Amino acid sequence: MKLHELSPAAGSTKARKRIGRGAGSGQGKTAGKGHKGQKARAGRGMRAGFEGGQMPLQRRIPKRGFNNIFRTEMAIVNVAALEKAFDAGETVTIDALVEKGLVKKVLDGVKVLGNGELSKALTVQANAFSETAKQKIEAAGGKAEVI
Repeated sequence: MKLHELSPAAGSTKARKRIGRGAGSGQGKTAGKGHKGQKARAGRGMRAGFEGGQMPLQRRIPKRGFNNIFRTEMAIVNVAALEKAFDAGETVTIDALVEKGLVKKVLDGVKVLGNGELSKALTVQANAFSETAKQKIEAAGGKAEVI
């Protein structure tokens, strides 16, 4: 196969509609816009959500709640998951958590929560720890390091 023999797969491309090219083209005269009216004028379409002057749905429905755009969202890992995934004496880093599949997306950081039991001494490096998680890690002979 040569470069000049390459062509797209059959049916994957479609010729563009050439409007306003005479009466015989099928898209001549009004160019598919019908006769007169706002939609027929150049640059005179309605904006998205416009309902002809009626109060638009987006403004009719009640607004509730508050969206905190400054919120920090942490990926969470429980102590029980660390017990299963890591061997005694290992250092648990964020990269190791992602590698083992305990954290899918790091988001704004990783927080370790104290759900479950821990019997191995692990050095855990994370952005935040709950009080119970910190106690359980230290009780097992490990270290909880905030990075």
